[in-house]
Amino acid sequence: MSSGTSDKIKGRVEEATGVITNDQRLKNQGKADQASGKVKKAVEHVVDKAKR
Repeated sequence: MSSGTSDKIKGRVEEATGVITNDQRLKNQGKADQASGKVKKAVEHVVDKAKR
Protein backbone atom coordinates (compact mmCIF):
# COMPACT_ATOMS: atom_id res chain seq x y z
CA MET A 1 0.00 0.00 0.00
CA SER A 2 1.40 3.38 -0.94
CA SER A 3 1.94 6.24 1.46
CA GLY A 4 -0.81 8.24 -0.23
CA THR A 5 -3.32 5.44 0.17
CA SER A 6 -2.47 4.94 3.83
CA ASP A 7 -2.83 8.68 4.49
CA LYS A 8 -6.25 8.67 2.83
CA ILE A 9 -7.40 5.71 4.93
CA LYS A 10 -6.00 7.25 8.12
CA GLY A 11 -7.79 10.48 7.27
CA ARG A 12 -11.11 8.73 6.73
CA VAL A 13 -10.81 6.97 10.09
CA GLU A 14 -9.89 10.22 11.87
CA GLU A 15 -12.72 12.12 10.24
CA ALA A 16 -15.26 9.41 11.10
CA THR A 17 -14.01 9.31 14.68
CA GLY A 18 -14.35 13.08 14.84
CA VAL A 19 -17.93 12.87 13.60
CA ILE A 20 -18.82 10.16 16.14
CA THR A 21 -17.18 12.00 19.05
CA ASN A 22 -18.22 15.46 17.83
CA ASP A 23 -14.56 16.55 17.80
CA GLN A 24 -14.08 19.27 15.17
CA ARG A 25 -10.27 19.19 15.46
CA LEU A 26 -10.20 15.47 14.68
CA LYS A 27 -12.58 15.93 11.73
CA ASN A 28 -10.37 18.68 10.32
CA GLN A 29 -7.21 16.61 10.81
CA GLY A 30 -8.86 13.73 9.00
CA LYS A 31 -9.78 15.92 6.06
CA ALA A 32 -6.23 17.30 5.94
CA ASP A 33 -4.76 13.78 5.96
CA GLN A 34 -7.08 12.74 3.14
CA ALA A 35 -6.01 15.75 1.08
CA SER A 36 -2.36 14.98 1.79
CA GLY A 37 -2.93 11.40 0.67
CA LYS A 38 -4.52 12.55 -2.58
CA VAL A 39 -1.55 14.82 -3.33
CA LYS A 40 0.97 12.06 -2.55
CA LYS A 41 -0.97 9.65 -4.75
CA ALA A 42 -0.96 12.17 -7.63
CA VAL A 43 2.78 12.77 -7.26
CA GLU A 44 3.42 9.02 -7.22
CA HIS A 45 1.38 8.70 -10.41
CA VAL A 46 3.36 11.46 -12.15
CA VAL A 47 6.68 9.98 -11.07
CA ASP A 48 5.57 6.54 -12.26
CA LYS A 49 4.57 7.97 -15.66
CA ALA A 50 7.88 9.85 -15.93
CA LYS A 51 9.83 6.63 -15.37
CA ARG A 52 8.19 4.96 -18.38
